[in-house]
Amino acid sequence: MNLPPLREVIARHGLAASKALGQNFLLDEQLLARIAAIPGSLTDQQVLEIGPGPGGLTRALLRAGAIVTAIEMDRRCLPALAELAEAFPGRLTVIEGDAVKIDPATLFTGPYAILANLPYNVGTALFTGWLSGMVWPPQWTSLTLMFQHEVAQRIVAGTDDDAYGRLAILSQWRSRPRLAMKVHRSAFTPAPKVMSAVIHVVPTEAPAGVSPRMLERLTEAAFGQRRKMLRQSLKGLPGALAALETLGIDPQRRAETLSVAEFVSAARLLS
Repeated sequence: MNLPPLREVIARHGLAASKALGQNFLLDEQLLARIAAIPGSLTDQQVLEIGPGPGGLTRALLRAGAIVTAIEMDRRCLPALAELAEAFPGRLTVIEGDAVKIDPATLFTGPYAILANLPYNVGTALFTGWLSGMVWPPQWTSLTLMFQHEVAQRIVAGTDDDAYGRLAILSQWRSRPRLAMKVHRSAFTPAPKVMSAVIHVVPTEAPAGVSPRMLERLTEAAFGQRRKMLRQSLKGLPGALAALETLGIDPQRRAETLSVAEFVSAARLLS
């Protein structure tokens, strides 16, 4: 499908990226096609996109055969997205609103994939929200998300990594994240101050008997005072120190030395 260049669309609709909305537009169509290919075939697959902006990733998803529902809160972008909907009849639904306040389960009846060049200012909150559902496996089949490179490293980090922390545990205890692609800052308009990366996450089987809320509380307490020993950081969480003792985990260790499996075991006892 021949579409006008993205720069032309942005100029025609006066779509200067909004700093307040954390916008950085990706205009390289080959790069966007590579991102759309990360989850595998999207032919006739339902896809949720957050913050499509002028529709760069959206057009790559539509060209890949996806049926796209896009949530956009910047109404300046709606006319450009409406043109894209006309070019791909019946394959693009645009919802004006704040993705933080919209439950994707209300938008889809069956499985769907999530792909997004997430605005930096809400990316982590949306991501942890999608990971924290009580029902597992989730309705989403995969997450393919653009983050600041530093945040991406925190998602995939292991215990031997300085970036290892709460985000790694919440990402890895019942899903499998990988760093799929690094993206140079020069690929964006305007160029952000930091490098970016695309993370791909697929759900795995959830460990039995573990409350997601308890794991969140445990990791929040443990990493809330990251440099302190567990006996200090966990003393305010009822039963936590007894759980460490039952598991044979030395309370003089620090949170970053515990593996995902050890946190899961402690959360299971507390659950």
